[in-house]
Amino acid sequence: MLEENGRVVRIDSGSVWVETVKQSACSSCSAQKGCGQSLLAKIGDGKRMQIQVDNPQGLDVRVDDEVTLGVGERSFITASFLIYLLPLLVMFIFSVAAQASGLSEPKVILSAVLGLAGGFLLTRLISGLISRNCSYRPVLLRRV
Repeated sequence: MLEENGRVVRIDSGSVWVETVKQSACSSCSAQKGCGQSLLAKIGDGKRMQIQVDNPQGLDVRVDDEVTLGVGERSFITASFLIYLLPLLVMFIFSVAAQASGLSEPKVILSAVLGLAGGFLLTRLISGLISRNCSYRPVLLRRV
């Protein structure tokens, strides 16, 4: 289970709102000065986010309590595949199909762009369906 710490900011019936601070791992990396990724990570570093979290164990938490959240590894890997690979896979399939059918290069490029857009739409559709599944939502694990 992937874990993250946060602070309780609001309590609703059956769920808890937790504020987390987005941090990158770049500060602990030895190559941070020569890496372009560290520059991108600094843009969102320190940004606060509020997340609605399920409380399946019925932990007694109050506002301003420090808590640990968790998300299953399988859910995380599935969501990563959905976001990063599915649009590229659909784009690849569209461009290969256009190439195999003998279309000109501009039409193959257009097919690839349409495939990428279709992949994003498919990702949005599937993510809307799986977001209702409880295993894809973070849960409250414990008080810190």
